[in-house]
Amino acid sequence: MDDKDIARIEAHMKRTFGNPHIALKARPKQKDSAEVELKGEFIGVIYEDEDEDGSFTFQMAILAEDLD
Repeated sequence: MDDKDIARIEAHMKRTFGNPHIALKARPKQKDSAEVELKGEFIGVIYEDEDEDGSFTFQMAILAEDLD
């Protein structure tokens, strides 16, 4: 993912979730994805969609300890 993709996706996520504290950060060793943070805390990963050019997948794990 290049800086342009990261900026576009970050703006989309901020609008979609109504939260200005969402930030995407490039992953130095992985060029096809970026980390998603909320107020500096890691919450998931955005991946380039292998099947559809220009599309992306957001993956977020919800741990049992987070539900308490």
